Amino acid sequence: MNEFLKWFFEFISEMLKGYSEIVRGIGNGIKQIFNIKNYIDIFKQHSENYGALSWVLSILAIIIVAAVYVLLLMMIILGIRKYIRFRHSIVSNEDLLEEISELQRKVMKMTKEKDEIMAMKVSQMGLPAGSGALSLADGSMAADGEGEAAPAVVESGVVQTTEQRFSKLIEVDAFYKEYTPPEYDNDIDLAGICENFRNFACSRMHLYYEPKIVWLFLAGMASTKLIILQGISGTGKTSLPYSFGKFLQVDTTIASVQPSWRDRTELFGYFNEFTKNFNETEVLKRIYSSGYNNDVNLILLDEMNIARVEYYFAEMLSILEMPNADEWELDIVPNVWSTDPVNLDKGKIRIPQNIWYIGTANNDDSTFAISDKVYDRAQPINLDSKGVAFDAPDTPPMNLGFDHLDKLFREAFDKYPISQENLKKIQQLDLWVIEKLRVAFGNRILKQMNLFVPVYVACGGDELDGIDYILATKIFRKFESLNLAMLREELRELCVYMTKTFGKNKMNESIAYLERLQKLF
Repeated sequence: MNEFLKWFFEFISEMLKGYSEIVRGIGNGIKQIFNIKNYIDIFKQHSENYGALSWVLSILAIIIVAAVYVLLLMMIILGIRKYIRFRHSIVSNEDLLEEISELQRKVMKMTKEKDEIMAMKVSQMGLPAGSGALSLADGSMAADGEGEAAPAVVESGVVQTTEQRFSKLIEVDAFYKEYTPPEYDNDIDLAGICENFRNFACSRMHLYYEPKIVWLFLAGMASTKLIILQGISGTGKTSLPYSFGKFLQVDTTIASVQPSWRDRTELFGYFNEFTKNFNETEVLKRIYSSGYNNDVNLILLDEMNIARVEYYFAEMLSILEMPNADEWELDIVPNVWSTDPVNLDKGKIRIPQNIWYIGTANNDDSTFAISDKVYDRAQPINLDSKGVAFDAPDTPPMNLGFDHLDKLFREAFDKYPISQENLKKIQQLDLWVIEKLRVAFGNRILKQMNLFVPVYVACGGDELDGIDYILATKIFRKFESLNLAMLREELRELCVYMTKTFGKNKMNESIAYLERLQKLF
């Protein structure tokens, strides 16, 4: 045993001497490399006989050697830094993997707890636990394992649940349970409404509108549920419906149209399958609440043509064209929950008659052109100039009921119908335009004219001026789609024909528009 220990000690000692020689050799090598004193002595021995060229070459050699050492040192430092970063990344990844593992364990724990809760719910409903997914009559699923839980009891096509998916509409139901309607002014006439609104806008809001603009606005409301206020920026397109809502003490709901609007969900909302809630918009809330009250309700589609109107408003355009107002319904959800709002009928919302949609439109490079489909169903009103300030007495707002306003419209239809003489002239003009320009008036536009003109007259306007405005904005506007460069002579003849038919200094708006078309094309 002693001999073995002696051998092992000598064996290990010799091996360690080898390692020490390696370390000593590396140390001596580094010491030799950086022995600056030795370099100086060598340089002194040889520099005594240097010429000018030798001095230059020696200095250059010293600089190159120093540069090599500096480069090696920088590479070593860079390698160390990269190694530290790499090591740090590995450690971070390990920490991240550990965190992910911890999250997975928590998810599994929560899933187990959810399954236990679902089992308790199913047992409370009298269903056997672990019975799997239950298919409901409305096509939804109730899961007792993976997936989201849904109401599991259906009675007479109604899903029985305690969850609420329409928070805003239910708030409307609660508000109108104790709602007391205001005292409406049922003595005022259309001319009085126009004058009071104009004075109110001037005295209270410092907004100035020509009487004709207010007449056109009221007449447009009588002829259609969609009004388009168009013109250059800064002429009061947005402020007109806004101030009218303030005048009636029922604020206008403003929906700022965005370029990304592609369908009806942006305007009316949508059901979120993940949260099981309906994302309600202020427009939907206003439509729903309008069914409870007798107010004159306005919804403003601000910058309506910054997106294509035919995309997000298509369904409403179709609904408003239905002759029977009882069929004005908008599909909201495909099924019925027991907690749905009171006035939601089988997932549909009723579009009441006391609501109007007012759109503002700018015609520039950032907007889309409004199609004939929209223009035919709407009443455009041109605001091409700023209002001129005037003095007006201080006028308070008023309460105007929809029933009274609708009554005033109907009285105007009976009292101020378009005269038979002017109707005959319009028919003759229609035939002339069809023959020369291949454009027809259409029954829809004639119907709107018969509603628009009487109310325009009742507000304080002239019958021919009302007819002139409809022709310019609804009929002659269609000429822009024709090849007008080839029809200049026909346009001149049309101006002469209208002057001859309706009289000199009449139909000024239509003639001015036709003359503008001649200059543009």
